Amino acid sequence: MLREGLAGLFRDAGHEVVASLGDCDGLEDAVREHSPHVVVLDVRMPPSFTDEGTRAAAALKSAWPDLGVVLLSQHIETAHSVELAGLGGFGYLLKDRVLDVSEFLGAVARVAEGGSALDPQVTAALLNRKAPHDSLAQLTEREHEVLGLMAQGMTNTGIAKRLVLSERTVEAHARRLLQKLDIADSEDANRRVHAVLLHLGVRPPATAEMRHLPRP
Repeated sequence: MLREGLAGLFRDAGHEVVASLGDCDGLEDAVREHSPHVVVLDVRMPPSFTDEGTRAAAALKSAWPDLGVVLLSQHIETAHSVELAGLGGFGYLLKDRVLDVSEFLGAVARVAEGGSALDPQVTAALLNRKAPHDSLAQLTEREHEVLGLMAQGMTNTGIAKRLVLSERTVEAHARRLLQKLDIADSEDANRRVHAVLLHLGVRPPATAEMRHLPRP
């Protein structure tokens, strides 16, 4: 039902759905045949309903580094899957996020264009995982908000719209919080996400070494 609902949602928004599969069998063949901009996967898929989607996402990103991949999950499961966010062109969203159609479609579009999209609850879990005495304690409430949106893959322009601030104000907040966290500033959204995730203790995956493999 969810798969059919998503397919209808994408079609209604003017996108072409080139394939719809109930499991990972034939997934790579479908990607090879249709060359989609983005693939949306459930974290838990047949036959074991554990981490088939996560493993499939890693395999897809290894073989097609430029392919956008979005993982959907019923619960927050930060292990393994969030690490893929450092590659760019990756999203990890809770299924409830689909209910906000415009926000969901925006996140998927961002991933299809090579950006990142982490669920707000996932980034909050990562932030809360840090010790109280960590450098995160130096951040103001507004800087925490900006950091969370940065970790979701949003640009300064997107953050400004979300927080109803000027882009210049957001740039100032971002610059200050990156300095406090001793993270090198960057105009590249993916590099910012990667840097933030590294600070939060999420290590880049081994598949990052395969970003420049030729597309099959």
